[in-house]
Amino acid sequence: MEDKIKQLLTTVIYPESGRNIVEEGLVENIALQEEKIAVTLRFPKVRDPFAVKIKNQAETVLKQALPDNEVFVLVKEGGHAPRPDLKAKTTTKGIAKVIAVASGKGGVGKSTVTANLAIALRNMGFRVGVLDADIYGPSQPKMFGCEDYLPDAIREGDEDRIVPADALDVKLMSIGFFIKPTDALLWRGAMAVNALKQMIHQTQWGGLDFLLCDLPPGTGDIHLSIIGELNLDAAVIVSTPQQIAVADVVRGVEMFRNKQVNIPVAGIIENMAWFTPEELPDNRYYIFGKGGARAYAEANGVDLLGEVPIVQSIMEGADGGHPAAGIDARVEKWYRDIAQKIVEKVVKDH
Repeated sequence: MEDKIKQLLTTVIYPESGRNIVEEGLVENIALQEEKIAVTLRFPKVRDPFAVKIKNQAETVLKQALPDNEVFVLVKEGGHAPRPDLKAKTTTKGIAKVIAVASGKGGVGKSTVTANLAIALRNMGFRVGVLDADIYGPSQPKMFGCEDYLPDAIREGDEDRIVPADALDVKLMSIGFFIKPTDALLWRGAMAVNALKQMIHQTQWGGLDFLLCDLPPGTGDIHLSIIGELNLDAAVIVSTPQQIAVADVVRGVEMFRNKQVNIPVAGIIENMAWFTPEELPDNRYYIFGKGGARAYAEANGVDLLGEVPIVQSIMEGADGGHPAAGIDARVEKWYRDIAQKIVEKVVKDH
């Protein structure tokens, strides 16, 4: 039985070397007990970026071939090797401007706004990338239609590089490429921070005019870590009109304005500002209240970058892997106007 399991595991390839995980020496132990199979994989590198991908592939292979057995694949990381200085050899040096897209709370459409802004900037002729750093709900792979993408690793000189997805002429790297959807909420603290650091500094970004960072909602360790790892040029805050959402905007703005952070807030985008039915194009229904983000912006010296209504094509585009700014002229105009303001502010401020 052990030989059969090893043979099955030879179908799992380690991306960096192109060899299977048995040849690579990653299979440390195979334990059999009644109808349970436990395989231990040991990776020499601490926080190997492909550990989770390999674990998931090994589990899938064994469960499909041996459906009558319970399968457990454990991952261990070897040694106490010194943590590599990722910043010293970062791949971000070819990125001209980095924009954080944040929200005070979840459910305001931050990721949808990020995807459509990326497409609007692309349409304006810029080279654009998206870093999906929302570990609690990575949704950019779905929005760009590349949920099945599995990042490969290549060698550049003596460095490992992770190949991003090229989706709709946007370079995309997401934590979602490395974990199952059911695992996202299990990522906490240091584990998530270390994975994000590798994504930032080891992704083969190449030359980009803009990198948009889709941050998790709220404020916390992930935000501060990204602020420490990337030279952010500006932050954009997404809100909806209702007062409870706008109240959460305050925390986001103050985080970036904090003197120890000191990142310019380019402005606020009011998402889901109103609803216009297709059959009544001149009507506006303010389902979530009216102008809450605008009022906050005016009172606190923050620019309102634009208002985006509830439009069916935006929802359909997000679900279908084609952001609406690329297929609906009305949506493209709203987002192009917002993108133009962001570009002007970033260039003016720097």
